Parts: sequence; structure tokens; C-alpha cells
Amino acid sequence: MASEPLVLGFDTSAAHCAAALLRGNTLLASRLEEMSRGQAERLMPLLEEVLAEGGAVWADLEAIGVGIGPGNFTGIRIAVSAARGLALGLEVPAVGVDGFEARAAEGTLPAVLAPRDQVYAALPGEAPRLMLRQEAEDAARGAGLAFAPEASPAGIAEAIARIAAARFETAGGPPAPLYLRAADAAPSSDVPPTLIDE
Repeated sequence: MASEPLVLGFDTSAAHCAAALLRGNTLLASRLEEMSRGQAERLMPLLEEVLAEGGAVWADLEAIGVGIGPGNFTGIRIAVSAARGLALGLEVPAVGVDGFEARAAEGTLPAVLAPRDQVYAALPGEAPRLMLRQEAEDAARGAGLAFAPEASPAGIAEAIARIAAARFETAGGPPAPLYLRAADAAPSSDVPPTLIDE
């Protein structure tokens, strides 16, 4: 094992594919592609491009970091599934990093953009939740914190890799998605399931 771990971090929790490759504290390569769909097809080629740019191959990795949400339901599932599969195949730990921790900065309210002028926010002393943007801004102001949910996805991937590098040796089980709301496409609870004969 090298003295400084090689860690790949990635995130598809919003309208993007983002990845970063770190060796110790050194950022070797990073990539961000904005996209509203197609992350499932693009993620693995993008990760291979980041590895190649950083002069590494899959077998060199010592850990994987992945964004677990909150965010887009399908995007979270894509990244978490990829991380779990890679960890299993490469026999390296995968570390899940939530969006609040990846965006945490001194004096800033951790918040993640959500649809319909809402944000997922982690107010001081409260569990993270979905709230109106204005409500979160007011709460941040009241707590004396800055409010900046528009964090760079490329920066988020690097933060995920850095956090994973600090934790991978004590990582627990496989990463799991962090959902703070139900999926938009969830079936209605008052409609019974039906069977269709073919």
C-alpha cells in the first residue's frame, strides 16, 4: 500500500456526473459534466477517464467515496449502486458521504438545492429536512450563518474523496442512499396493485 491512499470520489445526486481522484491531499484529476439525464450510461466511462488522467487504474484504488444524497432519487441510486459494485469487485471500502457534510464549511448552513424553490437543510440542532428556500435562508440568518446551497458539483466530488480518504480505514457497512422525501414517481397508496394477463 502506498504511503498516501489513492481515493476516487464521485456524485450523481443532481443534474451532473462529478468525480475526483486524490492521492493523499493532492488532487490528481477531476471531471464535471452537467446533465439532466444519462448519468447511468456516462458514470463509468467518466470514472475511467478520471483514473486515466490521474495516471491510475482501478486496481490502484484503496477506497471509493460516493455522494449518498439528498438529491435526485434516481441519481443517488446510480452512484450508490456503482460504488457498492466497485467496492465489491475491487475489494476496497466504499464510504458514503452525505451532501451536508460535503458542503459543510465554517460559518455556513449546510444546504442542498431541491426542486420547486426548496432546499434540503441541516439546521443547527435539528435533523436534516426539506424546506422552502426562504425559510432556510431566514433560519441561517437567525443562526448567524451564511447560506450558499449552490456549491460546485466538482468541488463536492473532491470533498467526498477527501472525507472518504479520512474514513475508509474505519468504514462500516456499504453506503446507503439518504432520502429525505419520497420519490416523485412513487405509486399512489390508494391504488391497489394490479396483475395484467399477457
